[in-house]
Amino acid sequence: MRRQVFTEAPVSRLAIWARRIALFSLAATFIAIIIVRSGALEIVPALSTLAGALALACLAILLAFGAGIVIWRHGIGGGRQAVTALLIGLALIAYPAYLGIKASRLPAIYDITTDPIDPPQFDAVARLRPRDANPVTYAGLYAAEQQHGAYSDIEPDETTATPQDAFAAAMKVIAKRKWRVVDARPPQGPLPRVIDARAPQPSTVRDGVIEAVARTPILGFRDDVVVRIRPTVDGTRIDIRSASRYGRHDLGTNAKRVRSLIDDIDDVLARPQPEKKAAPAPKPPAKGNQAKR
Repeated sequence: MRRQVFTEAPVSRLAIWARRIALFSLAATFIAIIIVRSGALEIVPALSTLAGALALACLAILLAFGAGIVIWRHGIGGGRQAVTALLIGLALIAYPAYLGIKASRLPAIYDITTDPIDPPQFDAVARLRPRDANPVTYAGLYAAEQQHGAYSDIEPDETTATPQDAFAAAMKVIAKRKWRVVDARPPQGPLPRVIDARAPQPSTVRDGVIEAVARTPILGFRDDVVVRIRPTVDGTRIDIRSASRYGRHDLGTNAKRVRSLIDDIDDVLARPQPEKKAAPAPKPPAKGNQAKR
């Protein structure tokens, strides 16, 4: 009886190396994200590690395409390895490619504020920023024009709420978002409702200020936020400024943060506030304890 001999078809070495490089880039990407989020290394070397991992993902995609051509022409094995490398590479570069397309449509600015003329200032946060971070000084007219062209809806929030209520609402929203509050100074001395030179003016009028550090969802980049609560004749004006510590392009992150923060504060202020219970009246003294006249 003749014994049949089965020989395995040769496997494309390009496909094998494509899968190896794709798996290595996947592991390197996860390690780089952990390093960036934890702050174990400086931001520049950490981002360089991430960029190298993404470059390897692109190389894996090219090798996978090359392996596909070789497999098609010579009828050898390796199709599964090539497809695996292609899928991993595409999954890794999909989000960065989306960010690149998004960046091409938005201005290259990293500092957004509702008041470009008199932007809220970073004070406590400025002392925490590393030396290689972006400057805390607002860029001025150029940034204001770029911002108005791309985010014309970013404006101050005028509300009839009291400065104290607006400050409490802002603190509540920031606490819910789990931002790190660096400094919080409540407002003092609301302005009188009727402007009258003869009316007694408050001794001190101080804006409420909240400085906090927010983090981006994936890489955990630290962005700085300052909220200014300013008393007005009719209520309160809320100004917000959000700035990225690194990079010349924020990809619209700061504008989105300012917009959503204003919406959340307005939602809190629009909710009916619980009525404060009146203090119980003091009980009259018992007759037996009344003082004798």
